[in-house]
Amino acid sequence: MAYVRLARHLPSSFQTALFGDRARHGPVAADDDQDWQLWRKIDLAFYDQNQRTSVGSLVNTSGYRIMKRVSLEGLTVLEIGPGNLDHISQWRGKPTKFIAIDINEGFLRRATDALERHHVPYEAVVTSAASGGQLDLESDSVDVVLSFYSLEHLHPLGSYTDEAHRVLKPGGRLVGAIPCEGGIGWGLGRYLTTRKWLLANGISDPGKIISWEHPNFADTILSDLSEKFVPHHVGFWPFVLPVIDLNLVATFVMMKSD
Repeated sequence: MAYVRLARHLPSSFQTALFGDRARHGPVAADDDQDWQLWRKIDLAFYDQNQRTSVGSLVNTSGYRIMKRVSLEGLTVLEIGPGNLDHISQWRGKPTKFIAIDINEGFLRRATDALERHHVPYEAVVTSAASGGQLDLESDSVDVVLSFYSLEHLHPLGSYTDEAHRVLKPGGRLVGAIPCEGGIGWGLGRYLTTRKWLLANGISDPGKIISWEHPNFADTILSDLSEKFVPHHVGFWPFVLPVIDLNLVATFVMMKSD
């Protein structure tokens, strides 16, 4: 299936304003960059102030509802980048084991706190970007891989999705949601909200943070998944048309072929 992203046809100056100067900054953060160092200190505050309240919460929850399409009862579940695990309220059934992997120890602690509150057996693993997506798990060992608002962050994307495919059992499912990054609607919304927050909190060039935090556009992610898995469901919010520029969130259930 072809995923339409009209923003690719915008003048380069507009694309830079909405999505950062990706040609100049590249997809990988410079660890010694002052903006990046500051961002790593305030990213949890950004999430709490922007992603868990009002419009941010509404947008995120629209993606979490995809969990109602699957049952986790008695399964082994893996999530890379679980964040606050806010989707736990949408679960059907309780897994026998939940494996949480994250490069951010702060978010990982929040995820394990949520798992403990819901009495879900878990294993928590701190990883690093240097791992290149490699997972210390056996092939064909996981029933469900969850990925909510994380695939847009992962570089190189193919390494992570290859690993998700490897560890899934035949017939297993990759379930999750991504922002419609690279779309006009998402870019404009961020320009009017996130960009202002970053500037107000000391980030001199928000475009750098945008480029490094979200190196992957939505059409690239969905195309990659559709090549490696069997698409069982792909949906868009708030509109149902498969046009990335009109929407803010894309949801998916992908299956590993038997």
